[in-house]
Amino acid sequence: MWTSAKAPSLADMETLAHEVFARLPEHFRRLCEGLIIRVEDFPTDEVLDTMSAESEFELLGLFQGVGLPFQSGDDIARLPNLIWLYRRPILDYWAEHDETLGHIVNHVLIHEIGHHFGLSDADMEAIEAQAGD
Repeated sequence: MWTSAKAPSLADMETLAHEVFARLPEHFRRLCEGLIIRVEDFPTDEVLDTMSAESEFELLGLFQGVGLPFQSGDDIARLPNLIWLYRRPILDYWAEHDETLGHIVNHVLIHEIGHHFGLSDADMEAIEAQAGD
């Protein structure tokens, strides 16, 4: 079986991300209307610099845009909110941990959607800690 196994392609990862998103509760998905999910191998150099990342493998995903609580009806036309999932860092993380690829993609996607809702990393860590209790 392993002699023919390949790492998922960009298209495979994007399909997985959309399947994971489709399994989220409907009310949650409705709040994400217009949110675009994209998959790339790595973050751009500009993103790495902005995030002060030490390695291209440091970021598994990224939310770009204006979080829902910060949007206004008076906003001039703006770009849509985007969630980027980074295939190679996700695969590297998968190889080093005892989690399924689907679980990792689910975690990263929900984390980035949390930013769409205006949550900070600390907010999400507190929510995850409470959920684990």
